[in-house]
Amino acid sequence: MVTPFPPSFYQEIKAKLLEEQERLTHELADISTKSSHKEHVFEARFPELGDKEDENAAEVATLSDNLTLERELESALRDITSSLVSLAKGTYGICKYCKNPIDERRLRARPMSSACVECKKLLTQEV
Repeated sequence: MVTPFPPSFYQEIKAKLLEEQERLTHELADISTKSSHKEHVFEARFPELGDKEDENAAEVATLSDNLTLERELESALRDITSSLVSLAKGTYGICKYCKNPIDERRLRARPMSSACVECKKLLTQEV
């Protein structure tokens, strides 16, 4: 397969992906503990704010927020890992649906994109 971008572009993207991967991992470490069973799986820590009723309510609210954030961060990490794998395979920058090159501007804005704008719009049913 002919790569649609110059080697310098792939190096730039890889650096961005690795930087974002590190940032997300640190962010996850702030709110959770890494699972001992699976790679890239985290378990939100239960915050201990005290024993009073209002403190218990705050603990539950914080845990709920952290669980939502944890899922979003884990999903982003999976997307980054997938992008790094496709870089290694030489398939990065190719839409997984239509197999056409993804616009360079899209990849610069969101390096973990695996679909072109047109296919993404179809998938999300945007007009």
